[in-house]
Amino acid sequence: MSYPVVFSQLWRFISPGLYKHEQRVLIPFTALSTICFMAGAAFGYFVVFPPAFKFLVSYNNEFLTSLPAISEYFSLSTRLLLAFGVIFEMPLFMVFLAKIGIVDAAFLKRNRKYSILINFIVAAILTPTPDIVNQLMMGIPLMLLYEISIVAVSLFGGKGFTGFDESVTKE
Repeated sequence: MSYPVVFSQLWRFISPGLYKHEQRVLIPFTALSTICFMAGAAFGYFVVFPPAFKFLVSYNNEFLTSLPAISEYFSLSTRLLLAFGVIFEMPLFMVFLAKIGIVDAAFLKRNRKYSILINFIVAAILTPTPDIVNQLMMGIPLMLLYEISIVAVSLFGGKGFTGFDESVTKE
């Protein structure tokens, strides 16, 4: 709930040091980044969190009853929300890398097989529970986000923004 106030203060601090063209790029990027993060967090909470929590309490039997503490519940939910929020930023990150000239759509297409491997390694590391279902629930969206990244880089990834004012670099 405090995000608008915090962002407003941060913007007031940063904006005087930016050129007008940098401000025009930063505002939509920030809005899209927020939307992507919130979509990822919502996906993590509504789609992935129920099976993950069910897995953690699945060890119940007639002799053992799982009674997770509230701190464990918050730890699991926070890790899932942050992990999915961050991975849903992949298309924006790839467009940023394309804008500064590090990747292009051909490079991403050429390295698709490596991205699948890396996506599932990342999913295995970031998921808080060791079961395959939750790892697949992160790995498959990562693969889809990679494909979305290829399309986004194709559409928006030209070398249009370098981050420097051209009058400064010519001197």
